[in-house]
Amino acid sequence: MTVLRQLVAVLEPTKQAVLGMKDSLDEMGTADQKVALRQAAGQAFYNTSKFTLHDLRARANRQQLRADFEDYLDGFSPSVRDILDNFEFRNQIPRLSRADALGTLIEKLTSPDINLGPEPVMNTDGSVRHPGLDNHGMGTIFEELIRRFNEENSEEAGEHFTPRDAVQLMAKLVFLPIADEIDDGTYLLYDGACGTGGMLTVGEDVLQQLAEERGKHVSTHLFGQEINAETYAICKADLLLKGEGEAADNIVGGPGHSTLSNDAFPTREFDFMLSNPPYGKSLVTRSSDGQMLFLARNLLSLHN
Repeated sequence: MTVLRQLVAVLEPTKQAVLGMKDSLDEMGTADQKVALRQAAGQAFYNTSKFTLHDLRARANRQQLRADFEDYLDGFSPSVRDILDNFEFRNQIPRLSRADALGTLIEKLTSPDINLGPEPVMNTDGSVRHPGLDNHGMGTIFEELIRRFNEENSEEAGEHFTPRDAVQLMAKLVFLPIADEIDDGTYLLYDGACGTGGMLTVGEDVLQQLAEERGKHVSTHLFGQEINAETYAICKADLLLKGEGEAADNIVGGPGHSTLSNDAFPTREFDFMLSNPPYGKSLVTRSSDGQMLFLARNLLSLHN
């Protein structure tokens, strides 16, 4: 629900434009509507349901709320439905409905007292009322939810989320030794155990910064694979929120996507690889469920 609220927040300003575009496309009998709907939404994803989360807050009948909420989820574009599927979110809806908790949960997450969107909420005087929630913030929230509600499963530290200072250190270890060798061009970054995607986005930022300091112009493409369905879903959601639909398509994950036994990119060659297996887990133990440790230097020196 936290990830869903974050996605919904960026769609709210263009909701009516998407609905208008959907009606026009249906009237014209247009079969492939994805591109036009993305343009109307101003994002790499969209929702064509007539409902909003704020609309659903007013539902008094829990059965009607459940039906309308499921209709709302069905209105999302395929990339978001994939995210929800990897959270196995629909499996929880009947339980929430039976407990009469779905409406309460929606009400809490749409409260003006919190901001789960990526953009800051401003006061009338231009000051920031609530800062936006970036990838690191989202990963921190997810890790806290795991810690608070799954302690009985003996989750170990860092099982799902690498601390940001460790990510920045790893990125510098990879990029600083070859910083002067960075040239104009396109670079592919890969993380074989990408989790919520922080390693990729920090790595991209460090590479862009080093290139800019040296007067170079580089573009980057991110690729990742993650066996944990929930963290994979967060990673994909973060890239969609940043408008990087193509990059989101390059993130592959779920229980059937072990990096060791089911390589998602067998024909690809990457310029940089950096990954981190979970803290508190030995590499041997983690390898059994498909995670692996990569900390490889860029191969630019070999090109020279």
